Amino acid sequence: MVRTKMLKTIGSICAVCFLVSSSLLFPESASAQKPEYKWRFGTAFTQKVRNESIQMFCDLINEYSDGRIEVRFQHSGLLGTHDEIFHAVREGSVHMAFVFPYVHLIPGGMMNWMPWTISTYDEAQIAYANPDGILYKVMDKAYEEVGFKLLWSTPMGPYGIGNNVRPLKTPDDFKELKMRVSGSLGFVRALENMGKGTGITLQTLPWADIYNALDRGVVDGCWSLWGALVEERHFEVLKYYTDLGFAWDSGNIAMNRQVWDELPPELQEAIFKAGREAEARDYRERQKADALYKKQLEEAGLEIYYPTAEEKEVFRKKANMSAVWEELAEPWLEIHYPGQNMGQVIRDELDRIREIAGKE
Repeated sequence: MVRTKMLKTIGSICAVCFLVSSSLLFPESASAQKPEYKWRFGTAFTQKVRNESIQMFCDLINEYSDGRIEVRFQHSGLLGTHDEIFHAVREGSVHMAFVFPYVHLIPGGMMNWMPWTISTYDEAQIAYANPDGILYKVMDKAYEEVGFKLLWSTPMGPYGIGNNVRPLKTPDDFKELKMRVSGSLGFVRALENMGKGTGITLQTLPWADIYNALDRGVVDGCWSLWGALVEERHFEVLKYYTDLGFAWDSGNIAMNRQVWDELPPELQEAIFKAGREAEARDYRERQKADALYKKQLEEAGLEIYYPTAEEKEVFRKKANMSAVWEELAEPWLEIHYPGQNMGQVIRDELDRIREIAGKE
């Protein structure tokens, strides 16, 4: 018994000595569990697919940085509203966030979702790709202006238009419709132009008020997405929906620019690598979700119209997007890309992307 206790004591002492000597000989191993950077990631939203992709991103940052960066993801408004989280990242109390580039926050943000630029996931994956996508490059500059670094983009898909009066197959079908709009001026101008001469009227309402406004007949229709039709139950108060794809919904994963600039290159690359994988996952899962939503909506009785490419082109031409770009985008672009005719450069590149994506 005494011998056994003595052996256990000697064993314990040896184990302690081993741990101490290991920490002295291999200090990097002893500190591997202590991150150099502990960050918070905030979002005000509850979308399942997107939040799962962001959680994956945060986990991969920890993995690819070998534990040097630890990111805690806090979603569903735990860190505040969308705008509150934006300002928290800008001042540095929160380090990363999912944000929408509304122009009252980011003057160049309209470039993220100008109508009739992106219509499909294939186009979006090229245009928003880090680092060479044309929309990634211009949006990174827009974010830099307000102290952010753009990392990757997360889609919600194409916008269509729903209403309760008639199927929308041509611009003439906007006749006398009362349409809900938001403060997104690019969308508003495009819709005004597409409905020009039809007696269309536009009413600005918050996104959260769409359901009640449609239910009570305050408006006849609105723009929406496959996800919003189901998750926010727009389909319950709409009879018709046209898969027009006139605009694209893409939010952004971004971080405090100063924090980014002070990181060593290997950690910046670890973050980019995590972002590329999370973004790829996000695109895959969002497309799966859209396919499921379409089936649910058809079974629920929503009348869905899928216009041909030729029918979409009629809407596109009537939107008069060159005038919309001239009004909304060119002033900001000329400041940041003086003398480069950047608006035309972007549109030419988007036309090229549309052609490439159409062939794949």
